[in-house]
Amino acid sequence: MLKRIVSFSIAVLLGILLLSSCQVKYNFTGSKPMVLEKTFTVYYFPNRARLINPTLSQSFTEQLREKLQRQTSLNEISENGDIEFEGQITGYEFRPMSIQKEDLAAQTRLTITVKVKYTNNKVPEDSFETSFSAYEDFDSSLPISSVEDELTAEIIDKLNDDIFNASIANW
Repeated sequence: MLKRIVSFSIAVLLGILLLSSCQVKYNFTGSKPMVLEKTFTVYYFPNRARLINPTLSQSFTEQLREKLQRQTSLNEISENGDIEFEGQITGYEFRPMSIQKEDLAAQTRLTITVKVKYTNNKVPEDSFETSFSAYEDFDSSLPISSVEDELTAEIIDKLNDDIFNASIANW
């Protein structure tokens, strides 16, 4: 009987020791815990697309910076951050979609493509270089000038979510 009590006590003690050494960290921003990384740098993304939206580069770059400031505890520095984002806008195009009778398009699609180089100077194996694309459709009867700013903002949000998920959230 005494042997059972001692065995049970040892098992409970081992269980407590094992459980106390385990840690679970919750992060409600959607990003992985950045242990080694303390700073980030977002370099200006020039617009190299054939069709140029004059405000796209500035808007994209600023919104990426703001997303990183809001959703991480990293500090922004102007260059040589622990993690760095650089690249260029490589595509900005309108295409007819949903062709109907008499070869008229019911919808038009605005697509933006961004080439991103993500460098993690603390964990180099997390670094990558890839392109991200996102789009929004709109009614072809609307003039482009009346929907372009709103669509561009929505697409930039999607692109920044994708870039954030691929780099910081590591999904």
